[in-house]
Amino acid sequence: MTVLVTGGAGFIGSHFCRKLIEMGSRVACMDNFNDYYDPAIKEENIRDIIRSERFALYRNDILDTHAIEKIFSENDIDLIVHLAARAGVRPSIKNASLYEQVNIKGTLNLLEACRASGITRFIFASSSSVYGGNTKVPFSENDSVDSPVSPYAATKKSGELLCYTYYHLYKINIFCYRFFTVYGPSQRPEMAIHEFTKKIMQGIPINVFGDGSSSRDYTYIEDIINVMSQNLENIKGYEVFNLGNSRTISLKNLIGLIEGQTGKKALINRMDVQPGDVFTTYADILKAKKMLKYNPQTPIESGIEKFVKWYKNNLKNAQ
Repeated sequence: MTVLVTGGAGFIGSHFCRKLIEMGSRVACMDNFNDYYDPAIKEENIRDIIRSERFALYRNDILDTHAIEKIFSENDIDLIVHLAARAGVRPSIKNASLYEQVNIKGTLNLLEACRASGITRFIFASSSSVYGGNTKVPFSENDSVDSPVSPYAATKKSGELLCYTYYHLYKINIFCYRFFTVYGPSQRPEMAIHEFTKKIMQGIPINVFGDGSSSRDYTYIEDIINVMSQNLENIKGYEVFNLGNSRTISLKNLIGLIEGQTGKKALINRMDVQPGDVFTTYADILKAKKMLKYNPQTPIESGIEKFVKWYKNNLKNAQ
């Protein structure tokens, strides 16, 4: 099997590419190494697999249709795993047009390439942010997602709609995975667990927006990679799945876990709640359990322990 992974040098993408290679698949990795965060981090993410004979790296943008055509012409692609996106709720408020271009037009470009090439399997990385300020918990795939509270969330909902349209018109089988705050080794540096760990270790104050009672459903990377890799042959029809841990933890308790693993006390700057932030995320995973045999194994306590251990062992600036 040959799999095109967009955003393949990023956090989830690099873990997934590595898993595919271990499974014996061939990977065409497409990533533009943009400056949303230090591109050297992405280079490090794929350092151990870049020389594999089953790994081909394309330093291209999903907005470049000619580059996409070239990749398709050079590879007999069986499946597309579309992870590339402009990420982040708060930055999307400041630059909505960029998010619209990359996340909507980029997704459309890939779906069009599927249609033109006769590829019939596609995975789309969506987000728990599509639920907006939903107060019914846990969040179900049957809940309305018509009230996104950030441009990022709106672009992810738009991506799901495009995917359905291409399933309906061209019978491309598509699974949309709504990821719930994925974390673990190689996590993006601006994400809360990574940023908090770094600053707590270095004695730098962390910004806490609100009173610390907001909560998230954190999902460990290994659980995500396992369910994705185990269902590559099962992509049929159009389906949306929540992929979370189905357990929430408050921001203040999360900080407490990191303090416990680092052995250092957090210095906290209290900040106002930011526009676009939601109070809670909480995944109902019954559908994924039934149809994907999804069974997350990593509670937040052991996940934080694994992350802090990785941070201490791998990052030069860890103190």
